Amino acid sequence: MNTILLVGIGAGDPRQITLEAVEALRRATVFFVLDKGGERHALARARKALVDHYVQPGSYRWVQVEDPFRDADAMDYVAAVQDWHVRRASLYSRLLSEALGPDDVGAFLLWGDPSLYDSTLRILERVRELGVRVQVEIIPGISSVQALAARHQVPLNRIGEPLTVLPGRRLAEQQRIDNIVVMLDGQCAFASLDDPGLMIYWGAYLGTADEVLIAGPLQAVKAQILQVREEARTRKGWIMDTYLLRREL
Repeated sequence: MNTILLVGIGAGDPRQITLEAVEALRRATVFFVLDKGGERHALARARKALVDHYVQPGSYRWVQVEDPFRDADAMDYVAAVQDWHVRRASLYSRLLSEALGPDDVGAFLLWGDPSLYDSTLRILERVRELGVRVQVEIIPGISSVQALAARHQVPLNRIGEPLTVLPGRRLAEQQRIDNIVVMLDGQCAFASLDDPGLMIYWGAYLGTADEVLIAGPLQAVKAQILQVREEARTRKGWIMDTYLLRREL
């Protein structure tokens, strides 16, 4: 039975991966990378540069394939994601069966932490259901949420107060916002909020040379965030950002 490593590689800074992650990279003999195409080739290149920084060239194989398409504009979001996972599981099943020899250790390099808004672990459960026997090991990483808090020099939690983490599509459902981290907000849901009591701590391309940070009262800086975000997305062809919304006490 082959071992598959799910390695959290942080938000972008190669110095922010753990010693455990470095050891895992050096154990791996085959790295699997899904390429989203277009300008996002840069993400695959960043993974390759990270591996070459820590692992001796020539000691591993690099298996890069095109990621199955997901309809981001589908009316039924859950159904679209589940269909995407089914197609990814089919692809993973084929890759693991064809690319791994008896003594190989496979690895997936996952942005941030494998437990936070990443689907690989769920997809590998589907792979097992398809009859591919693998043993999975998870190596945690520094998430964009942690990187965001560090860059803005704010604690994520406040005394006696919970922290909520949710995707942007669920922000509008919140009756009251006190301390919320928002991820995967491609539609910029924060722009529709008119609460004058909210602060925002926003960051994009965290841990990279293109990192952008903006913080301040939401009503005062949201137009700036929208402009900077669109300019960056147009320039690079993609954007990864997250933010903390917090009511001032």
